[in-house]
Amino acid sequence: MLLVIGITGHSGRFFHDALIASGYAGRVRCLVRRNSEIGFLETSPLHLECVVGDLNEDVSLDRAMKGVQEVLHITNIRFTPAVVNAALRNGVSSVVAVHTTGLYSRFRAASAEYESIESDLAEKLKKHPDFRLCILRPTMIFGDLDDHNVSKFVRMMDRWRIFPLIDCGSGRLQPVNARDLGRAYAAVLALPSEDRRPEYILSGERAVSMRELLQLILDALGKRTRFINCPGWLGVTLALICKFLTLGHLDVVEKVQRMTEDRTFAHAEATEDFGYQPEPLEQGIQREVQAYLRARSKSIEPT
Repeated sequence: MLLVIGITGHSGRFFHDALIASGYAGRVRCLVRRNSEIGFLETSPLHLECVVGDLNEDVSLDRAMKGVQEVLHITNIRFTPAVVNAALRNGVSSVVAVHTTGLYSRFRAASAEYESIESDLAEKLKKHPDFRLCILRPTMIFGDLDDHNVSKFVRMMDRWRIFPLIDCGSGRLQPVNARDLGRAYAAVLALPSEDRRPEYILSGERAVSMRELLQLILDALGKRTRFINCPGWLGVTLALICKFLTLGHLDVVEKVQRMTEDRTFAHAEATEDFGYQPEPLEQGIQREVQAYLRARSKSIEPT
């Protein structure tokens, strides 16, 4: 049996779709929160069951892992130690955990915490040589109006005719579509656990600058916006002032800082091991812009 933690999330739903598309015949158990929207699971053609629980409670994890051979953990990295500990307690042989390439950022405030979590896990698992932990590291995730990344840029490009770009928008990034992630999760699980590498980067099809990304969005919208340069130091200063004036409630300092760094990563190992081939970036942008325009035409404010 496969236990999935986080199937109601953004990429988790596309993983569910990928299992259906591949004709997955195994049993699937999903750990969900009491208030999760699970309508799509209740009508799923998969051999699937839902268990209501809380990742903060060991009893929930233990109940969910009874009779399970493998776990796909898609939720926050901070829960990975608890998930791995429960897996070890219950004789689960392997865990595939979705973390982040944000760990490599020189600006990310949580990097030290993430590094500590993974270091402690590596030390713990030295005592369990037969246990397999595979870490997947997506880049910036997009794919629909709830992605909190590209969807925000789509809304801004639709409304703003003048837009400030940090350092001329030269910072490079490699957005990955949640659909590609869902398919990648399924492909990793199809590999025998002993054939998986300890980690895989799951990046988008190609790298673009921030300016190029925004131009792709503008082209899809059929609009024009004038970009004005904002030096990195000025952007950070303004972000710090906003944080101070709002008593920390509006804190975008790290986001501004990260717009100046290179956030591109190769995914060659994922391609080699399980055929990872993300869709063209333009295709994902077009799909998301069309979804935005449909929502706008119905007078629904995209989230």
